[in-house]
Amino acid sequence: MNPLEAATASGDAVNGLGSRFMLDMDTYAYGAELGYEGLDFYVAGRGGALGEVPAGVVAAAFVFWNPDHVAGAWERTSTKLSRADVAAEFAGVAHRWAEKHVPDDVDVERLAVLAKQVADAASPAGAPLFAGWRALDEPGADRPKALAVHRMNALRELRGALHGAAILTQGISPHAAVARRTPYMLDVFGWSEPHPDKADVRDAWAEAQAATERSIAHAYEPLTSAEREEFAVLANAIQAAVATD
Repeated sequence: MNPLEAATASGDAVNGLGSRFMLDMDTYAYGAELGYEGLDFYVAGRGGALGEVPAGVVAAAFVFWNPDHVAGAWERTSTKLSRADVAAEFAGVAHRWAEKHVPDDVDVERLAVLAKQVADAASPAGAPLFAGWRALDEPGADRPKALAVHRMNALRELRGALHGAAILTQGISPHAAVARRTPYMLDVFGWSEPHPDKADVRDAWAEAQAATERSIAHAYEPLTSAEREEFAVLANAIQAAVATD
């Protein structure tokens, strides 16, 4: 399996796994215990990996979100936990989610090793949330499920950033991108009607998707062909396992 094939074969799993803990209601219940309302814990926790930055920086990194929506949440949370502390709390949610939902029959130790090789080989250029998440403290080796999900989420941030760049390069607006790919998330991402017609960007979207795979493929180059295939198999296995949990 070559790097491009590996990027393509594992792409849906890399993107989907992190969204599981981010969409889990336990995440927001815990955020409420910390004093965050609604999606504020998501914005503060995910964006907190960037550090103490202006709201516009976070909005820029959250490519597909309405910038005003992100800025409002960022400003509302400025007097709560420090950005570093809330990022650590958000990562902790991911770790606990992994230990609760990932089954024992997935080789998470090996997945964590391979995911680290991919993340270490990846350039952080144009991917600030990836760089920030990669710099967070990892769970120990005695927590293999948490470690695997932590490292897979780093790859999700990498993929998301490169996909955002590909989308914008094709002339697709963030609003239209959400309408095309996840219309059920339009309200969550802060986009109001009227929404763009997804049919108008169908061809450009396909081009952006192909560009995403090409741009992330370089990170798979240090792996052997067999290791790339192994990573894709394990990534899809963990994604399938939690999808049926």
